[in-house]
Amino acid sequence: MMDIQTMQYYLAVVREGTISAAAQALHVAQPSLSRQMKELEEELGVTLFERGNRRITLTEEGMVLRKRAQEMVALMQLTKEEVSTIRNHISGTVRIGAGESISFHYLSRAAASLAEEYPDIRFHITSGDTQDLIDELNNGLIDFALIFTEVDHTLYQSITLPAQDRFGLLMPKNSPLAEKKEIKYRDLKDLPIIVSRASLPYFSGNENLSSLNIIATYNLIYNASLMVEDGLGYAICFDSLINTTGDSSLCIRPLVPEIKTAGNLIYKKYQVFSPAVQLFIDKIREI
Repeated sequence: MMDIQTMQYYLAVVREGTISAAAQALHVAQPSLSRQMKELEEELGVTLFERGNRRITLTEEGMVLRKRAQEMVALMQLTKEEVSTIRNHISGTVRIGAGESISFHYLSRAAASLAEEYPDIRFHITSGDTQDLIDELNNGLIDFALIFTEVDHTLYQSITLPAQDRFGLLMPKNSPLAEKKEIKYRDLKDLPIIVSRASLPYFSGNENLSSLNIIATYNLIYNASLMVEDGLGYAICFDSLINTTGDSSLCIRPLVPEIKTAGNLIYKKYQVFSPAVQLFIDKIREI
C-alpha cells in the first residue's frame, strides 16, 4: 500500500543505497522491508530499482517516485509543523557532531537564536574528527556533521560556512622555532610532527607535507597540546583553537605558504527532518 510510511521507507532505501542498510537505519527486519518494496513495485506495475552487487540504482520510474515521495512526506511534515505551530509548542533535539573550529561559532549562534524563539528545543553536541562524525551521521546518531574535507554530494547536502581556519605549528615557547614569525615547510624537516587523524589524507597528497616525520595523530586538539607540552613533538593544527597567551608554555606560528580550509555542515540527502532540525537548517542559512 502506497502510504506515508511506505514512502518514508522507500526514501530510506534510496538514501542508504541498499535494502539491508535501510533496514538497519529504520530498525526493521530486512525481509519485511524487501517485501514492502516488492509490493510497492507490484502495486505500481513498474521496476523501481536496478539491484546491483553493491548499491541499488533507480530506474526512471524510481526517480519519478523519489520526487513524488519527497513531496508527499514533506507535505505531511509541513502539516504536522503547522498543527504544532498552532499549539505554539515546537520541541525536539538537534544533534550536531563537529570538528574543532572557529566555524562552530555559526552553529552556536544559530542554536542560541533558535533557543530564544523556541525554548523547548534542545541541542546535543558531539566532538570528533571527520571519520568519526561521518560514521555517526550515517548511523543516524547525529543530524549534522561539521567536517573539513571534501563533501560527497551524492550522499549529503551541505552548507559551506564563511569562516576559514588557518594551519599553524604549535610548539613550546622555548623552542628555537618560536623565534620565527612564520614557519616554512623546510623548517619542519626531521621534526617529530603530530597531526590530526582527519588531515592525514590531505598531508599525503600535499607535496610540501608528504615527507613529514609524523609520530602521532590526534582527534581533539587539547590532547595534542598536552603532547606538545610534554615534549613529544610539534603539532600542526588550526591556529585559533589553543589559548597561548598569558602563562601558557606554548605558542603557535602560521605555516607558509598559507593553508586555509572552510568548514562544511553536511546532512543526509532525502532525509525527513523533525520540525526542530528543519528550523535549525533554516536558521543556519539565515545566519
